[in-house]
Amino acid sequence: MRSAVLTALIIATALFMENMDGTVISTSLPAIALDLHQDPIVLKLALTSYMLTLAVFIPASGWVADRFGARTVFCSAIVIFTLGSILCGASSSLSTLIAARVFQGLGGAMMVPVGRLVLLRSVAKSDLVSAMAYLTVPALLGPVAGPPLGGFITTYFHWRWIFWINVPIGILGVLLSLRFIQNLREEAVPRFDFKGFVLSGVGLLSLISGLSMIGRGISPYWLVAAMIAIGVLSLAAYVRHANGKPDAILDLKLLKIPTFFAGVIGGLLFRTGIGAMPFLLPLLLQVGFGLTPFASGSLTFATAAGALLMKFTASTALRWFGFRQTLVFNCLISGAFLAACALFTPSTPHWLLLLTLLTGGFFRSLQFTALNAISYADVDSPQMSRATSFASVSQQMSGAVGVAVAAMCVEAIQVGFGDTELMVRDLSLAFVLVAIVSSLSVFIFAQLKPDAGAAVSGRMIATSEKRATAAAE
Repeated sequence: MRSAVLTALIIATALFMENMDGTVISTSLPAIALDLHQDPIVLKLALTSYMLTLAVFIPASGWVADRFGARTVFCSAIVIFTLGSILCGASSSLSTLIAARVFQGLGGAMMVPVGRLVLLRSVAKSDLVSAMAYLTVPALLGPVAGPPLGGFITTYFHWRWIFWINVPIGILGVLLSLRFIQNLREEAVPRFDFKGFVLSGVGLLSLISGLSMIGRGISPYWLVAAMIAIGVLSLAAYVRHANGKPDAILDLKLLKIPTFFAGVIGGLLFRTGIGAMPFLLPLLLQVGFGLTPFASGSLTFATAAGALLMKFTASTALRWFGFRQTLVFNCLISGAFLAACALFTPSTPHWLLLLTLLTGGFFRSLQFTALNAISYADVDSPQMSRATSFASVSQQMSGAVGVAVAAMCVEAIQVGFGDTELMVRDLSLAFVLVAIVSSLSVFIFAQLKPDAGAAVSGRMIATSEKRATAAAE
């Protein structure tokens, strides 16, 4: 278990860098928009371009790791991500920033899923929940430190430095990986599904790009409609292709596993609503309430702080309540706290705002831990690399779709009220809508069996111990 913890902590260095990068840019979006002379809503492209790159290239991560070795790919990905961070900081326009974010995404697409694959192949399933918790504790320090750090840098220095702080972290990650991580690889690697890679990549890229470009006159409506249509047709073609191919790059047969289906598809819906929060909350606090980036970041970090606290109790919660009860009830609780952001006003006491975000982050973190663990509960080792790629694609899609859906909600509300400028009510009502989207995942989680994922949660062991104690008495 000690070696698994060490491996998890090293891999978490990459997660720390990526998660901090995402939170610092979210906090700094209004300032970046002002400096680049862009509408703050249009800056959603700086977020979605990165997430889209992840979604397109993550499917290849499992195959690449099996073919060239996990450590080789992991270290190379950190280097690419770090170079992309440097380019982001040097960007002078929205187009160059988007291009740099795409390059950065090439590294992120291999860095996190390959790191997770190393961990999954290094620990026993009975230790999976604990190992995942160790993996995400240091990674969650990124979101905790990111908002106040990004806000401080943006307020008192310049937003470009929010990207350049990744450089020393990236160097540390490479050095630790070369020293302690084994270069795991599969002996028999199937042929790369190039056709499936193209179909899934074009489908995801076109569909989510089309959704992201709706509104604000970013592109003509005919082009947006064409991109959405191409995306839908390409994904439909991929489904047909994958059904007749045993080595498809995204193995749709994995969805026949109930626990994997709940973790990936239910998680996609849940994360879509939650993924809107890093986009909406800084806009509400800075554009709506007039706070500085530093003041905004000093408040929004509470979400990640609550998530960090949950990591120490996630294993116990799953052990006592099991996956189905946890996912069902916690989904509704998390949705309620997301909707509660709509009640924030400029006069809301900061301590109440902090408490709400802290508690909401606490419950969301439990949901994420449960989703991450149950996704692999019944997946065999030979299928693990494909399952990791599939689940990672779903997570990144949900983030990109969440931002796109949030932006569409805001723009639709503005049209409905006839607002020409961004108003507090536009952002507040958007929180309610995305909370509803997130809560709809409860219908998927409710389909799980009561003992789903028991070997991973430890609930089966706990129940056996209780029966044994009762029999002895």
